[in-house]
Amino acid sequence: MINLDKVKEKFRGGFVVIIIIAIIILAGRCFYTVNEQKNAVVTQFGRVVKVNTAGFYFKAPWQSVKKVDVTTHGTGIGYVVSATGQNITDTDNGIMITADFNLLNIDFYLEYRVTDPVAYLYNSEEPEQILSNIALANIRTVVSNYKVDEAMTTGKSQIQADVKEAMMRELEIHNIGLSVVNITVQDSAPPTEEISAAFKAVETAKQKADTAMNEALQYQNQKTPEAEANADAIIRKANAYKEARIAEATGQVERFLKMYEEYKKYPLITKRRLFYEKMEEILPGLKVIITSGDTQTLLPLDSLVNISNTTNNTSSGNYEDDYDEED
Repeated sequence: MINLDKVKEKFRGGFVVIIIIAIIILAGRCFYTVNEQKNAVVTQFGRVVKVNTAGFYFKAPWQSVKKVDVTTHGTGIGYVVSATGQNITDTDNGIMITADFNLLNIDFYLEYRVTDPVAYLYNSEEPEQILSNIALANIRTVVSNYKVDEAMTTGKSQIQADVKEAMMRELEIHNIGLSVVNITVQDSAPPTEEISAAFKAVETAKQKADTAMNEALQYQNQKTPEAEANADAIIRKANAYKEARIAEATGQVERFLKMYEEYKKYPLITKRRLFYEKMEEILPGLKVIITSGDTQTLLPLDSLVNISNTTNNTSSGNYEDDYDEED
């Protein structure tokens, strides 16, 4: 015969065990932890209640928790990574056209992270794909503003800055909970070997042109001081000649003024003397014959000049009478 009391007792024991297990399960579902790399989004009946950062938390049994990784992630734009770890060009997304209508194979590495876990979970179904599309669209737009040689050399840093700025503006509009941390140009090269060889030839020509320009500047720097020194010497010589001519002219003026003073005192004697001096200058071998009565005297002009100078200092009055007689 079945003992009802024992059955009831066993049933009570099993029920207690079930209750304890249920309490343990519920307790496990009500407590949760969040590590430093994630944020927890707590929802209640489909509505976001709160967002928790790292820590230990309690929630009601009817609430749900979704954890989102908020660390920085990276992805390639324009290339894919093979199984061997090599970067393979994505021809559909990696080849772009530049401002001077050249094709360029350019690869980017995009770093991003979740900044708004709620928007990341509920504003879009595939936020990473949207981010990739935004990145590719803005990369194409920015690269098309640069010439091919700039995109391959000096313009890389500016291209990176322009792409990042454009992506941040567009991500703010779409509000998918993602933010750009950094974007860098991995590599940029012509899409074919022939074009690559042509670009290398252009770069070689540019380097030669820079070398020639540097050599020309060096030659200019060497010759400019020499030319300036020569110019200074010419200027100094010209100034010295000018000063000499001024001094000579001043001396001639003073001589003329003194001669004029003598002329005012003895005009005829001075006039004769000037005539003989000029004749001596024109015809240095000229002989002058001075007649006085029956006497004839043949004198060289320099002797006459000396005599004229002597008589001018001693007895100029007598010569005035002789000249008057000749006239």
